Amino acid sequence: MNWQRHREEHLARIKAGSALAKGKIVEARDATRLLEAVVRPGDRVCLEGDNQKQADLLSSALLAVDRTKVNNLHMVQSGVVLPSHLDLFDHGIAKRLDYAYSGPQSARIAKMLFGGKIELGAVHTYLELFARYFIDLTPNVALIAAVSADRDGNLYTGPNTEDTPTVVEATAFKDGVVIAQVNEIVDRIPRVDIPGDRIDFVVEADKPFFVEPLFTRDPGAITETQILTAMMAIKGIYAPYGVKRLNHGIGFSTAAIELLLPTFADKLGLRGKIASHFALNPHPALIPAIESGWVQQIHSFGSEVGMDDYIRARPDVYFTGADGSLRSNRAFSQVAGLYACDMFIGSTLQIDLDGNSSTITTQRIAGFGGAPNMGSDPRGRRHPSEPWLQAGKEADPDIPAPLRRGRKLVVQIGETFGEKNVPLFVEKLDALALAEKLKLDLAPVMIYGDDVTHIVTEEGIANLLLCRDSREREQAIRGVAGYTDVGRARDKKMVQHLRERGVIRRPEDLGIDLLDVDRNLLAARSIKDLVRWSGGLYSPPSKFRNW
Repeated sequence: MNWQRHREEHLARIKAGSALAKGKIVEARDATRLLEAVVRPGDRVCLEGDNQKQADLLSSALLAVDRTKVNNLHMVQSGVVLPSHLDLFDHGIAKRLDYAYSGPQSARIAKMLFGGKIELGAVHTYLELFARYFIDLTPNVALIAAVSADRDGNLYTGPNTEDTPTVVEATAFKDGVVIAQVNEIVDRIPRVDIPGDRIDFVVEADKPFFVEPLFTRDPGAITETQILTAMMAIKGIYAPYGVKRLNHGIGFSTAAIELLLPTFADKLGLRGKIASHFALNPHPALIPAIESGWVQQIHSFGSEVGMDDYIRARPDVYFTGADGSLRSNRAFSQVAGLYACDMFIGSTLQIDLDGNSSTITTQRIAGFGGAPNMGSDPRGRRHPSEPWLQAGKEADPDIPAPLRRGRKLVVQIGETFGEKNVPLFVEKLDALALAEKLKLDLAPVMIYGDDVTHIVTEEGIANLLLCRDSREREQAIRGVAGYTDVGRARDKKMVQHLRERGVIRRPEDLGIDLLDVDRNLLAARSIKDLVRWSGGLYSPPSKFRNW
């Protein structure tokens, strides 16, 4: 029995690639030849492909390979974000895909899946995909991105570390090949984020890798309806549960909450009582709350374009290295959001009568990202907190307290009608139709209904913890579904009874006057206001500058 087969294969690949290298350094013009030398047909390839950071030079180089040498690849990457990621399948270089997120390519990936261009493994959560890197989806080759490298291959990933340590760990320690594109090669890097003995080849790119400003929301685009739902969330969920440790999803509704903390929430006397510890990317909308002394600590999945100088100046809040820059880590932050946070609040595209939600439609397959990790009740949790215990008591009041599991608060917030007047609430998720068309064993549901504790719309809050059977749960959901078909089919008497019990709470039940809902409540009403709040440290991307 040869127990060294994988190592011998690794050494053969390195020998083939070394013909193009000086030490570990390969010229950018030779990147495609390098990939032809080290990648084998049918390999599992992890291409970053993160939520924000993209190894775009290596993606283009892979697209240019000779298909007789490199083909039938199994892509195992977090994000399918760039057009070139899908061009690999159109050109016959890649065949099978396991991924987590495809926001910008969601419409195209749906067409390609339906057209048989892509053989789908599964749509994962981030943690789920990371876990499989160490079990049955271990990459043969990892193509990653970093800010800089020295000539020994030590990498500085800078603020957008994201998935890199996890990908490298799984690949390098199982005899895979790791190739890094870097913005520059220097004599000494600011800090060693990835040791050089885990990196096989380094390619210096002719321009910085692409980073998407995914978490920036212009306060100028926040509507009064979103302000209303934010006010209800603060007064009806954050305050009564005393939620301090939490994660905010991407969206204008949660941006509104962040901008109401220094104003509306402050007037309620909630400073120091809610929203102090976050698992969260550096949302610019949170700057006023940080500057007002609300936020004590933030651990981030990745960074955000334009926030580097602000983060560097606020090390008490963010996790930073000795060089002053952010140290992000998607795997660690996902774990923090899963186990250490008491609440997740985010948006979705569809919610059914059981509370199941999905961002999948028949036209778009956006994937899940981290929402199923953030938005799930972790049954392995054992440490108590007041919000967790209170939610557990509401869900299971008859179980003796010492044996009663707490519950993570999982909140879906949105408007009853979304973009292009598409209803949020449906009788049946499009994810089920997708599963039927693609013959999937499992429908791509983002957050299962039994994890959802609250739904917030402009109609009110439905506290699903207080529902005692499926009939009550259905009517609670219908009761906040507004004038959608789902909402109009409500049982009015039962909805009124649920309101009397506090299962459904309207704005007036929370003491919120609709006449008080105004954009002037926002601590910042434009991107320029956020720059002012930051003392000029926040430098927004050009597409957000309108002055």
